[in-house]
Amino acid sequence: MLTKDDNDLLCRVGPGTPMGNLMRHYWIPAARTAELPTRDGAPLRVRLLGEDLVAFRTTSDQIGLLAHGCPHRGASLFYGRNEDDGLRCVYHGWKFDAAGACVDMPSEPPECDFKKKVRAAAYPCVERGGLIWTYMGPRRTPPPL
Repeated sequence: MLTKDDNDLLCRVGPGTPMGNLMRHYWIPAARTAELPTRDGAPLRVRLLGEDLVAFRTTSDQIGLLAHGCPHRGASLFYGRNEDDGLRCVYHGWKFDAAGACVDMPSEPPECDFKKKVRAAAYPCVERGGLIWTYMGPRRTPPPL
């Protein structure tokens, strides 16, 4: 019979847990492709390995998977507008591409490069077999799917 500690060790998959760290070394299914059917459609809430995330399909048909909270003030990106190859936060209008790069800050002057210093946590995605797969691991280059 497993002890409570052994059970926690095997079953907890959140960030920083032993099993969570192990699971992040593999591609995992994030959603069904049918849940993001249209470009610039509504974002989708996803919870994977203890993390709240937002998935969206861009204008150019890329799948983005970002942390649920905007890095600026933590507002939910789920309520953001999916437009012109990015997800725009409804709080201050910062826009992030599928890779998590901030591509627009309407409150900053055009010559300001502050947006280049801001990123949303993002995970790479691949569509295959009717599923959207993501890699949440530490490697810069994910293993083959």
